[in-house]
Amino acid sequence: MNWILLDDQLVKEEQVNISKEDRGYQFGDGVYEVIRIYEGDLFTGQEHIDRFYESAQKIRLVIPYTKDVLQKMVHELVEANEVINGYVYMQITRGASPRQHQFPEQGQPVLTGYTKLMERPIELMRNGVHAKFVEDVRWLRCDIKSLNLLGNVLAKQEAMENDCYEAVLHRGETVTEGSSSNVYGIKDGVIYTHPADNHILNGITRREIIAVCAELGIPFEEKAFTKEAAHTMDELFISSTTAEVLPVTVLDAQPIGDGTPGETTRRLQQAFERRLGLKESALA
Repeated sequence: MNWILLDDQLVKEEQVNISKEDRGYQFGDGVYEVIRIYEGDLFTGQEHIDRFYESAQKIRLVIPYTKDVLQKMVHELVEANEVINGYVYMQITRGASPRQHQFPEQGQPVLTGYTKLMERPIELMRNGVHAKFVEDVRWLRCDIKSLNLLGNVLAKQEAMENDCYEAVLHRGETVTEGSSSNVYGIKDGVIYTHPADNHILNGITRREIIAVCAELGIPFEEKAFTKEAAHTMDELFISSTTAEVLPVTVLDAQPIGDGTPGETTRRLQQAFERRLGLKESALA
């Protein structure tokens, strides 16, 4: 049986009924989060919940629960579904109201959440993935984890149609991020990635990587690089909640470095894995 979080209640999946006039459905008027579950525990759960509230505040949506209450509800959802390895998806919309573009005078936000089983992408982490450049045509508030993902969807689809795992987005010549990830280049031992401004989402895994680099003494610069520079990097990798740290070995059909995952990326993978607190390493 799958339990779903609907507002402040756990209900059976077949009991969930969302109004056809919900603004999330009609306008994408809402925000979401994805939290990874490892061995039954939420990884960086508080950080994800904090960002959930930050995104909601940026679109002037008030979440009608405290952070502590929401975290308790998410834990109860994970326990009810007995998830060992997987993730929690949750979203909140501005709720149902007669269709109009401006905010409704009165409205009740609708919170939903569910869990899904998912194992770590070990083979991809070991072997690396292919990626493709796609023009970044999204809106200019990519720092908000909003439900408006059509630009990301189209970019990811273009990548998949070209036998690539990810789309590396760029505005003009400047690399921003992936369609569902952050993007990093490594040159002469220094890691570069786009600054956390309105053009990208400041990923929780991205923040963990910055902390790992500080621990390992790896130079890290929040400095954008160009498409041309991407091809000259010694290593390239992406990160996300579900993908962790994935080497990019081929970009636009051209190998990065020698076309295999690089040493610095390997060090980051191993250090990140240690932060997960797993009983056994899958990358050793």
